[in-house]
Amino acid sequence: MRFPRKLLLLLPAVILAAGCAAHVRYYDGYYHDYHSWNNHEVVMYGQWEHDTHRNHVDFGHRDKADQDAYWKWRHDHH
Repeated sequence: MRFPRKLLLLLPAVILAAGCAAHVRYYDGYYHDYHSWNNHEVVMYGQWEHDTHRNHVDFGHRDKADQDAYWKWRHDHH
C-alpha cells in the first residue's frame, strides 16, 4: 500500500502532538513543585474524591481551592 506524500509529511507532527498531550504537569504552589499527571495520579485523584466525598470532576476543571486541597492531601498520602 502506498501512502500519499502529504500524509507521510504530517505523520511526525501527529505523533509528536500525541506524545506531548500525555505529559501534563501541574504546579503545586504550596509545596513549590510540579506533578506529572499520569495513571498513578489518576488513581490517587480518584481516591481523594472518594475520601473527601466529592463528585468526580476533571482536575483541570476544579477551582483553585479544590486543586490546592488535593495537592495538600496528596503530599500526605504517598
